[in-house]
Amino acid sequence: MAGLTHTEGESNTSDERKRWRAESSGEMSGPLLARDADAFLHQSLSSPCVSTIAKADGIWIEDLDGRRYMDFHGNSVHHIGYGHPRLIEAIKAQLDDLPFAPRRFTNEPAVELAEKLAAISPGDLGKVLFATGGSDANEVALKIARAATGRFKTVSFWDAFHGAGFGAASVGGEATFRSHIAGPLMPGTEHVAPFACYRCPYNHAGPDVCGLACAQMVDYVLEREGDVAAVIAEPMRAVPYVPPPGFWKAVREACNRHGALLIMDEIPTGLGKTGRMFAFEHDEVVPDIVTLGKALGGGILPIAACIARRDLDVYGDFAIGHYTHEKNPVTARAALTTIEIIEDEGLVDRAADLGAYAMERLQNALGDCAIVGDIRGRGLMFGVEIVQSREDKTPGNEMAERIYYACLSAGLSFKISQGCVLTLSPPLTIERDDLAHALSIVETAIWAETG
Repeated sequence: MAGLTHTEGESNTSDERKRWRAESSGEMSGPLLARDADAFLHQSLSSPCVSTIAKADGIWIEDLDGRRYMDFHGNSVHHIGYGHPRLIEAIKAQLDDLPFAPRRFTNEPAVELAEKLAAISPGDLGKVLFATGGSDANEVALKIARAATGRFKTVSFWDAFHGAGFGAASVGGEATFRSHIAGPLMPGTEHVAPFACYRCPYNHAGPDVCGLACAQMVDYVLEREGDVAAVIAEPMRAVPYVPPPGFWKAVREACNRHGALLIMDEIPTGLGKTGRMFAFEHDEVVPDIVTLGKALGGGILPIAACIARRDLDVYGDFAIGHYTHEKNPVTARAALTTIEIIEDEGLVDRAADLGAYAMERLQNALGDCAIVGDIRGRGLMFGVEIVQSREDKTPGNEMAERIYYACLSAGLSFKISQGCVLTLSPPLTIERDDLAHALSIVETAIWAETG
């Protein structure tokens, strides 16, 4: 199937991309790449592809010509690695036992998964609805917020990503998913600037000077609008950007003051990626609604979930999300088994430990590198920002692209965010030696770019 995709901010016709395609179009990969380009609608971040995938196992993907890559991207689905044997066994057994359940009929795996999600969620997050993708889960959350508050407006952040659906793209803030939609998006979707400490002029002046101006902007908009149903946000931006201390507590308090719900989109960050089961737990807040997806299906099957406070179960007389596969027993079994694997193998703590090692190593190896503007992250979601100048923080997009393809040639796949951030997100199951080898590939490629 089609595999490695081009990076954010990179055009389908960039010189580096064309060079890589020419070099990777081997005897087996070349014909499939041509068929892919002919069969699929072309779009940014997808077709045409840069290579193929024939195998996916653990942390590795392999193309049709036998080239292997450690996958530090995986669309954030591969928390437990690819093809976890326990998950495959559970899916096969469920297919033999009960392969499908029509809507209006329930089944044991679906109920058990809903109960498990309530059990691992903090506070009173205890009522669940399943969907097939994160975009749909976020749209369910928005519907709940409208019904519960009687309002329709939202506040979200520029540069955020909440899905490709019309409503999800409206509250999202990535230009790729908004710029070329003809006509207006959903009304009432207000946006504010995201937290971005590295680029904030107050960042190095200390918390007293900072004053959490970014959080104050959320409070300001909530007060001026007066009728906002919800604030929807990623608890840690997958760029990645870590929020400043106290940011989410300030936003939580602002939502409480102005009667708005707080929706946390944990689709890329949840289920242990950041070293906590939920990324918002780092900031000691509990949202009113949380959405999960991507890794919930264990890197095999698509499933997402919207988890709401019990008192937000207010949609009983209406259709909130009649998804054909809402209570599919096979996808539910995959999600339930994935959570059990994460718990039984201690993968949340493992992400915290390995993430601390990775951040320390990168700081030691690249902290003085002239083209490295920032090194940031939590757990096993971390990034290295490439800049032309540290003084004015000019993005080094072309350098980042060359570094990306150098790493790909050395056997490491990841993505570039915002045009210049090498974003590294390995499976939670990765061995320390493999992580060390991957980091050495990144370090070598970055230093080579300095000449």
